Amino acid sequence: MKKQITIAIDGFSACGKSTLAKALAAKLGYSFIDSGAMYRGAALFFYRLGYVSDKHLNEEAIQKSMQDLKLRFKISGSKNCLFLGDENIDNEIREAHVAGIVSKVATIKAIRIQLVKQQQEMGANGAIVMDGRDIGSVVFPNAELKLFLTANPEIRAQRRFAELQGKGIPQSMEDVKSNLTQRDHVDSTREESPLIQVEDAIVLDNSELSKSEQLQWVLELVNKRRESV
Repeated sequence: MKKQITIAIDGFSACGKSTLAKALAAKLGYSFIDSGAMYRGAALFFYRLGYVSDKHLNEEAIQKSMQDLKLRFKISGSKNCLFLGDENIDNEIREAHVAGIVSKVATIKAIRIQLVKQQQEMGANGAIVMDGRDIGSVVFPNAELKLFLTANPEIRAQRRFAELQGKGIPQSMEDVKSNLTQRDHVDSTREESPLIQVEDAIVLDNSELSKSEQLQWVLELVNKRRESV
């Protein structure tokens, strides 16, 4: 029997990390954890409390309310959705008012400590695929397979625009590009757990690859890694 491993997928926004991670987990029979969704969930929670917006951030109030942030993944229908308490927030966390503040929230040390702890607990037994921006560097530095996804910025913007249109979320292409540029900068330069390509990560530029081509490429890597560990 091949060893059950931990697979960490990092990379920029709109590179298809979650799409690949979900497909990979389904193919392997592994658990999938969308760490980006968790940060979006935290952003929505504190946005609703009035502690963060595109114009302000009340870090002190956020830290005092951390114990009330209750996020979990749960199957709803046939989809693995993020819940805030008993509320399914999987659609709302993709909307513009959350996308515009999630990188700001993700810079807060108390939030990162809390969510990293939860993520490590979820993946303690292996057989997991997790995507985000600090999975290979912070959450699972000992993961048996680490991937770093990237793609042409124009293609990334087109993908995110199409995703939002498909969900009926109104946003212009200009706003999408602006949001991605801002998120790239914040994610790569923040003090707490910045987005980096760790030395042992395998880079996948999927600009010209279909979803099935990406999946097949990674599955071959997984099989080789499982045989060697």
